[in-house]
Amino acid sequence: MTQSIADKSASAVSPALKLVDETPRAAKTAVEEPPRFMSVRQVADYLHLNEKKIYALASEGDIPATKITGKWLFPRHLIDQWLLESSHGGVLTDRIVLVGSDDPLINRAIMLLTNQIQTRALVSYTCTGTQLGLSLLARHRADICAIHWGPAAESEKRHPALIAQFPQHRDWVVVRAFYREQGLILAPGFKNPTDDIMCLFAPEVRWGMRQEGAGSQRFLAETLAMHNVDPSRLRVTARANSEREVSSLISMGQADVAPGVRSAATEFGLDFIPIGWEAYDFALYRGVYFRALFRKLLEQLRGPECQRLAQLLGGYDFTDMERLVWSD
Repeated sequence: MTQSIADKSASAVSPALKLVDETPRAAKTAVEEPPRFMSVRQVADYLHLNEKKIYALASEGDIPATKITGKWLFPRHLIDQWLLESSHGGVLTDRIVLVGSDDPLINRAIMLLTNQIQTRALVSYTCTGTQLGLSLLARHRADICAIHWGPAAESEKRHPALIAQFPQHRDWVVVRAFYREQGLILAPGFKNPTDDIMCLFAPEVRWGMRQEGAGSQRFLAETLAMHNVDPSRLRVTARANSEREVSSLISMGQADVAPGVRSAATEFGLDFIPIGWEAYDFALYRGVYFRALFRKLLEQLRGPECQRLAQLLGGYDFTDMERLVWSD
């Protein structure tokens, strides 16, 4: 019988090659797959780099790693994500989306970073307020959410409790950016310095209000409760969705007073009544914490230009900057 081309091809395959092909998939996977947490030597083999280079990357914070009792460990899934994010033109490494609370200094830092990176990457900042920002973060519509939710002294409990409302929070970390002075923004000369704050709650005073879910609105609600003032009795003539928008409304004569931070009042040449300090934190995915663009944003905040602006605007304290506030 004439042997077919397929039969001839099959018979031509060497025994060694057949042996390799017939090796069970599970057996090959078991041999090839590195452990969930890799050592320096294992990650060096995984990345085809020498161990000295791995030590240098870990020491400089350029690669996802943690040190336990003097030994470096590298989570494999974060190493994989780091590789994707550090790939030239990758969909993760060349852009970062920041949402949440508005802040003049953050806006300046992002402009400086954008000017530095030019066309190599995109940094987007959308002021949504704290709660909407967290919802966008949970839906993977954003990489970082800036949050503030009440007095600084209670932020260690309030911020973890706030993000715990979202099932995705176990994949997040919370990093301190700075402290801000929170209070009431007023039209210039509207209130006599000797007058009591209660005069601002009179029926004729025009209020600018923030949207529900904004940290400044939460701060105002607690201030009103402290002074036994019913919010529904305030005369609201303007509404805004950010610190700077509410300041611009007062500047244009649309309102007399509104909740906000000192830096926004200073930026628009307005008066300010301090009420207290709050913590301004970043909630972000663990993988984003190691992203180069996020590290560059922090560098800008630490840099001389932003520090100079913080002094001019007033109402900033960088005591705990970059401290890890929460991690599951």
